[in-house]
Amino acid sequence: MRCISNMDYKKGLQPVIGSNPRILILGTLPGDESLRKQEYYGNPRNMFWKVMSGILEEPAPMQYAEKVEYLKRHGIALWDVLNAADREGSLDSNIRNEEFNDIEGLITGHPSIEVIATNGGKAEKSFRKYLRRHPSLTGIRICCCTSTSSMSLCSGWTLERLIEQWREIF
Repeated sequence: MRCISNMDYKKGLQPVIGSNPRILILGTLPGDESLRKQEYYGNPRNMFWKVMSGILEEPAPMQYAEKVEYLKRHGIALWDVLNAADREGSLDSNIRNEEFNDIEGLITGHPSIEVIATNGGKAEKSFRKYLRRHPSLTGIRICCCTSTSSMSLCSGWTLERLIEQWREIF
């Protein structure tokens, strides 16, 4: 039985994945603004698209459909560790009753993936929990990156530092 109202039940987005991705970036679960827009990293305060622009040395497009193609062209796939969870608001720290995505199935269907990068501490923690149940994924290089959330700026991170750290996934 659920103890949290259905208004707090959040269901994630479908993966963004091209034909031959090399890198899979895993978030935790999209925030409310991203879910409202049905776009990964749809909150304008999130620095994900700025980080990608800095790494790829090419400005990210403005329209979401073009952003998706931009990532695919560079061999980058996006998804989340969690398919759904109970969460009040958008903070990862509020996540309860998590339901995992089938990351193993995605990897099996896309053997070109060489690197998995987690976006933030909760994504890393949730993914490590997932890995304990799916040990076959341990042969893939895993990079745990600082969150691109605007909360990182409050912790002393700068856009430049994030870009440098994230560059390691390439």
